[in-house]
Amino acid sequence: MEKTILQVEGMSCNHCKMSVEKAVKELGGEAVVNLAEKTVTVSFDSAKTNLEDIITELEDLGYDVVK
Repeated sequence: MEKTILQVEGMSCNHCKMSVEKAVKELGGEAVVNLAEKTVTVSFDSAKTNLEDIITELEDLGYDVVK
């Protein structure tokens, strides 16, 4: 399992939190969202998905991932 912390701008409410967590789960990973710090801690199996796919999905949802 790989684990990384992403800085994500644009998350402001519980709906944002649930959307991000659901999107990462659908890609085969897990996400823990911290709205106060604007971070998403993602854990994923690199055999199922990769970090670029997760970042792309979050950006497709309308959030800005700071790289």
